Amino acid sequence: MNMDEDEVPPLLVDTANGDDAIIEEPPVIKVPISIVTGKDQGVNAIESLMDRKGAFDYILLETTGLADPGNIAPLFWVDEGLGSTIYLDGIVTLVDAKNIVKSLDEPVEETIQHKEHEGHKGPLLTTAHLQISHADVIVINKSDLVSEEELQAVKDRIQAINGLAKIHVTKHGQVPQLEGFLLDLHAYDEVGALEVANKGHSHLDPSIATVTVPVPVLEESQLAKLDEWLRSMLWDSILPNLGSTAGARTSEDSTLEIHRLKARLPLSNGEVKIVQGVRDIFEILDERKDDARAVPASEGKIVLIGRYIADLPFQESFRNTMQLT
Repeated sequence: MNMDEDEVPPLLVDTANGDDAIIEEPPVIKVPISIVTGKDQGVNAIESLMDRKGAFDYILLETTGLADPGNIAPLFWVDEGLGSTIYLDGIVTLVDAKNIVKSLDEPVEETIQHKEHEGHKGPLLTTAHLQISHADVIVINKSDLVSEEELQAVKDRIQAINGLAKIHVTKHGQVPQLEGFLLDLHAYDEVGALEVANKGHSHLDPSIATVTVPVPVLEESQLAKLDEWLRSMLWDSILPNLGSTAGARTSEDSTLEIHRLKARLPLSNGEVKIVQGVRDIFEILDERKDDARAVPASEGKIVLIGRYIADLPFQESFRNTMQLT
């Protein structure tokens, strides 16, 4: 879905006293084709709104009609150096248990196409695939309208696309609580143990897959090589250092697309780095002390969610780039 401008509906704001308030003067958020360094106009608009209306505890940005959340997420993922008063907490996708499988199996002519990949062939990619692949939390609603077997099939299908997102099952859109369920996710500043739930499910949905790359303890001096590997993969859609197959893109008519990336990388000096990425935007950060969660320091991993990635030699490319024996 190509857009020059998207008007955001009235904002639902959770106030300090627990009441909800509707802001009837929503900002206009422009969704550019390419992301540039600096604060986006949407961020500036919301900060201006906060200056006029007072600070908010949370801002829920409802984006119905926005086919690809990957276009808007980087706009609110603001570098700390820019001193923004808001930050991206996470992306929540609501799916209809009764109809989600049908949405994932839409006819080819109804699927969306990325402008940068026009003409590329491959497994069916629908709007539902994109919205699930970018999610940090997935809420399966209307579970009362399907059988236990159908509900499990829905979970399996979703986890085949995004094996990293937390899944919550609800009835009538009711959630037991907001904090830790839909809010306070901290999905862009911590990664936890990176537990992936889609093992053995890749055959259920070949359109988008979740791939895990095990990583040994790294040296601090190898971080530059890590950055090089990430840039090649995310910016150029190329897996470097594969010998005779160097520069693999999967095939001539299907370029790899990384939608979401998370990594936890222990270093030999005792520090731990985390990596967060959405499309071609990524950041390498120090793990917060309160996010260690007793994860063994010897266990590192990179988790990738994307298109045309299921059978690519990510581990070989990574080890060769990092010059690991």
